[in-house]
Amino acid sequence: MNKPEFDAKALTVKSLALRKVVLDMIMKSGGGHIGGDFSVMDTLVTLYFDQMNVGPENQDDPNRDYLIMSKGHSVESYYAVLAAKGFFETETVVNEFSQFGSKFIGHPNNELPGIEMNSGSLGHGLPVSVGMAIACRKENRPSRVYTVMGDGEVAEGSVWEGFMAAGHYKLSNLCAVVDRNHLQISGTTEQVMTHENLHAQIESFGWNVIETEGNDIAKLHEAFEQAKTVTDRPTCIIANTIKGYGGGEIMENKAAWHHHVPNKEEYEEIVKALEAKKEGVLHE
Repeated sequence: MNKPEFDAKALTVKSLALRKVVLDMIMKSGGGHIGGDFSVMDTLVTLYFDQMNVGPENQDDPNRDYLIMSKGHSVESYYAVLAAKGFFETETVVNEFSQFGSKFIGHPNNELPGIEMNSGSLGHGLPVSVGMAIACRKENRPSRVYTVMGDGEVAEGSVWEGFMAAGHYKLSNLCAVVDRNHLQISGTTEQVMTHENLHAQIESFGWNVIETEGNDIAKLHEAFEQAKTVTDRPTCIIANTIKGYGGGEIMENKAAWHHHVPNKEEYEEIVKALEAKKEGVLHE
């Protein structure tokens, strides 16, 4: 695949537009993890439209790049991005998400094109990605393997087994992203299971660690580009984000929006906030 020229403004506008798709999916289905969807969207847009060698035209090529959406509860953002990439129709996923008999279920479903692995049981994505990265290296494939985790998920023990193994095998073709929005379903990550020294903890397992602003696509681009220059160890990008980012004051940085269906007034307020942010980007 030919890599498109990087355009931070265009990708930021796309990311905001895809949040509206997520909002419509959740309104129609009656459920969804909207706060984490909005915080992680910029990471997914940067990966699929700037970084990764993957698309409908090469989805079966063993030399493609791979992504495991370990924080599978943010499936709405994942489906929205995959649809925008051309794996399926946006209208289809909006109309069929979480409907009876639909393959667009509430966690990633690998019966759908573009999805490498069923996920949602937290803590599985990184260990599986370690195995995939080892396989790619053994077969001399140019593929890079990415996994996207939530920061609440990092409390799972299997995550640290993955960090340990990847550091031991020096898997430079592996890049993990932690969506560090500091909130989970029952409160702040520090209240539930503190990991305020996350950078140092991951680094101690033999990883290169990059911290960046996870709701700034230009900075995410720089972090992913930097990760590709590291050839002796895996990289973890700690993407510092805001839960509900883009949805305005009504939902940003509020744990109650981890899983929430807006009412009509909230829906209109979120749409207005997204449009205002989009206009601000276009007129910068």
